[in-house]
Amino acid sequence: MLLKLKKIMATDLVKVSSLNAIATLVRMMTGVISAKVVAIELKPEGMALLGQLSSFSLLLLSISTGGIKNGITKYVAQYGDSVKKYSLFLSTGFWITFSLSVFCGLVLIFGAGYFSTTILKDPQYKAVFYIFGVTIILYALNELLIAIINGFREFKKYVIINIAGSVVGLIFTVILSYQFGVYGALIALVTYQSIVFIVTLALISKTAKFTWKMFFGKFSKTAARGLANYSKMAIVSLIALPLAQMLVRDFIIDSEGKHNAGLWESMNRISNIYLTVITTSLSVYYLPKLAGLKNNQEIRTEVMSVYKLLIPFLIVVSLILFLFRYYIINILFTEEFQEMQQFFAYQLLGDLLKMSTWVLGYLLVAKAMTRTYITVELISCSLFVVLSILFVNAYGTIGATIGYAAAFLCQLLIMIAIFRKLLFKYE
Repeated sequence: MLLKLKKIMATDLVKVSSLNAIATLVRMMTGVISAKVVAIELKPEGMALLGQLSSFSLLLLSISTGGIKNGITKYVAQYGDSVKKYSLFLSTGFWITFSLSVFCGLVLIFGAGYFSTTILKDPQYKAVFYIFGVTIILYALNELLIAIINGFREFKKYVIINIAGSVVGLIFTVILSYQFGVYGALIALVTYQSIVFIVTLALISKTAKFTWKMFFGKFSKTAARGLANYSKMAIVSLIALPLAQMLVRDFIIDSEGKHNAGLWESMNRISNIYLTVITTSLSVYYLPKLAGLKNNQEIRTEVMSVYKLLIPFLIVVSLILFLFRYYIINILFTEEFQEMQQFFAYQLLGDLLKMSTWVLGYLLVAKAMTRTYITVELISCSLFVVLSILFVNAYGTIGATIGYAAAFLCQLLIMIAIFRKLLFKYE
């Protein structure tokens, strides 16, 4: 047992996860403090608005980056020994990101009044969208630089950037929420990532394989086609789920009220806090690793090793969260949020199914199975919206968590069917 444990601890995934644990701990702590401040200042009704803006901002931010983040990481990792090859992807990625982020910024500025009324149900918040439009280019460039750092496997720098993002986000949220209430929290949400750009800028400047001249090279049609496969997948993924959440949240607001929509959003925040350690470790380690594997047996071994670590961890964490849900709600929020207890069982089950699906989902990304990825993602998000609405009509707000779990169960079964030969047979 000791030898087996020692072998597991020596794996790259555990090493990366251990390094990432520092950033994750900071993010979880800042997330806890931020959630508490927001809960006190905004109440469940304000949480609903914050959730709507969060989903909308993810949607716009994914368009502004062109969805090329995973593609940049993949090709930088793949061609890490050839400056000429990966430089083409960096320069092409820069021009794509710059052009799209400027376009999105203009859309936000000129459509501020419309977005304020449609997304936040009140025209008084249009200044939030003006600010978002001005700063979105910094966020987009920051995402591009982070993808490059990840591709070079500069894990320590990646961790520092994550810590900076967590700390800056907390500072912005606390100060602006206290000073300006809901308005301040909304502004904090759309600005803090842009400030982290300064930190990322300083760190990537110290990366030996990177020079700023690489950004201003020619636009390569070949590199653009390569990135396009990842762009299609990422854009669909990053747009479909936030859009689905917006539709479900909007339906809850209309049918159950802002209070219940805020409770559901708070449950999602709990999931985001504890799933951070998994999603970050997978993005830092798993995709670059899969990109370098050559045959099905190697891939199968890697997938199974991730599952052996992931599933037991999720089960233990889920049990702890469920058993101590009353205290967790009091710590993170206030007594006013205790109605959330009813959401835990289905939400935690959905989280387990979601992460199990993601492990196989990264295979679609690594293998550039674009059509399959898009089809599965659209089916899953459509099921989430439809099932959530049906279950909310039948059982109230808890139906949204039932729909969440049911949708990811369907997606997991589809993914298992797609990779059945890889998972259950050796090459």
